[in-house]
Amino acid sequence: MKLDRIYTRGGDDGRTSLGDGTRVPKFHVRVHASGGLDEANAAIGVALLHIEDPEVRDVLILAQNDLFDVGADMCRPERPGADRQPLRVTAQQVLAVEQQIDRFNDVLDPLTSFVLPGGSAASAYLHLARTAIRRAERDMTELASNEPINAEALK
Repeated sequence: MKLDRIYTRGGDDGRTSLGDGTRVPKFHVRVHASGGLDEANAAIGVALLHIEDPEVRDVLILAQNDLFDVGADMCRPERPGADRQPLRVTAQQVLAVEQQIDRFNDVLDPLTSFVLPGGSAASAYLHLARTAIRRAERDMTELASNEPINAEALK
């Protein structure tokens, strides 16, 4: 893909295009969810500026790539009988993330209280990413109550 410019002026009327060409208002719940994913990805990028551990960096970079895949899911609505099948996040990708979480959690003592954001720049930015993801998740569940979304990754 080559981008000659970073603006299109296509949204000047308050609507934006989805990956299938559909035009929706910029306040559409699908656009909200995509924005939350984008915010989380950016926060992870800032956190990475403060992380040197190669193992942690690798996991976070993989998470960023997976967030792009989820964004691709969000940008192309489910359309039965579509000529071109969109990229979809798979159950295997979800399982891989869960396994990484479990692996990192296994070496920690059980929590006895909620963790306040902070401690280091990296952890604060990762907390910010977590909250953006939770907002995107709320938006995606709202979207799923109104139209079909990728159910494969939820299995």
